[in-house]
Amino acid sequence: MFRLHHLYRRFQLSAAALAFAGSAAAQVGLGLSPMREEFKLGPGRQRSGALALTNDTPVKVRVPAAAHLPQALGRLPQLLNHLRRVVAGAPQDAAERSYHCAVGFTTQAAAAPARGTGLRTAVQVVGALYAVVGNPPLEGVVKNLKLEYAPVGREPAWNATVVLGNPGWMHFRPAGSLEVLDEAGQVVESAPFMALPVLPKRDQNFVFPLKLTAGPGKYTLRARVDLGGAEIQEATAVVHASKPQP
Repeated sequence: MFRLHHLYRRFQLSAAALAFAGSAAAQVGLGLSPMREEFKLGPGRQRSGALALTNDTPVKVRVPAAAHLPQALGRLPQLLNHLRRVVAGAPQDAAERSYHCAVGFTTQAAAAPARGTGLRTAVQVVGALYAVVGNPPLEGVVKNLKLEYAPVGREPAWNATVVLGNPGWMHFRPAGSLEVLDEAGQVVESAPFMALPVLPKRDQNFVFPLKLTAGPGKYTLRARVDLGGAEIQEATAVVHASKPQP
């Protein structure tokens, strides 16, 4: 049985992003900071920022950049040196909603003569950009809670899954926790939600590995989650933890 309660009520775009040539060798290491950038824009407005790309190896490596952008975000200009400047601008007619894209850097091995059997490696770092145009309403709902048997090796274990739905045009990051109650109503296990984005028009599964040291039996899953808007939601589900028959 699944129940949902609304307990009480309580965020930009065309981006011009990047390309780069840099530096590597046998042991290759790249660093990117920040890995995530979130910002707001108004129609016809611009915003600039920077991404720092670092090479952790003592030799040069060629590192081309690639960005996966929605058509509304614009084009990629050439940027200089290891500090990547990011310019974002929203057209006057940009729709009010949140947008997202990925910016990736991958090393390319330098040309070298073949010397028998060998191995070449490549390193990729990826950053995420989230932009919001205007003030789209935030919509989110706890759609389902369920429990599944998921042994770890020979040890019995279960996974609880909370399904969050986003029917709107604004992404959100949940905050809250999942609790497991026994038949006496006592909390026997709890875990926080990971702050993963729930993108527009999608459902996102949040999986919580559980031990349930008391073993098979009847439990209640209780999720309390702040979706970042004007309300905190609580949902409960009565579940039965059981092991499949051999």
